[in-house]
Amino acid sequence: MVLMTDHALQVGDQAPAFSLPVSGGGTVSSDALKGKPYLLYFYPKADTPGCTTQACSIQENLPAFDSEGLTIVGVSPDAVSKIERFAAKYSLTFPLASDEDHVVAEAYGTWVEKSMYGRTYMGMERSSFLVDGSGVIRHIWRKVKPAEHSALVAEAFRSLTSGA
Repeated sequence: MVLMTDHALQVGDQAPAFSLPVSGGGTVSSDALKGKPYLLYFYPKADTPGCTTQACSIQENLPAFDSEGLTIVGVSPDAVSKIERFAAKYSLTFPLASDEDHVVAEAYGTWVEKSMYGRTYMGMERSSFLVDGSGVIRHIWRKVKPAEHSALVAEAFRSLTSGA
């Protein structure tokens, strides 16, 4: 189930509900994450340079995120089989979700028109949403730079949990 929105999501909005299949089997859903803060990060394509940089940086910082109580979920339009290979290749232990029909990406406003070499197409915008335990969006990053992502998330989550 996905809650569709009529406007671009903003800090303070309720995060759209979702349920997606993940690497390692099973599903991840907003219902299962209720009561826990989480980061939903959208990335364009598994096993490409920027997406690999971003995922490996998150994996490197995962012990700190785990100890602080933050669940990380990566979302791409790739099939589960492709994200399974990506997770195995780079020893990624956090869930990677498959949004092949891009319904969740559309609800979060990350399925956008892109342009490359003069050609326009629809694709995933690299974006992240920090959601608190009540399901409220507390921080949004659009057009994230892969190498900077983990540090930005850590800083925002620390200020969220410290009440700053």
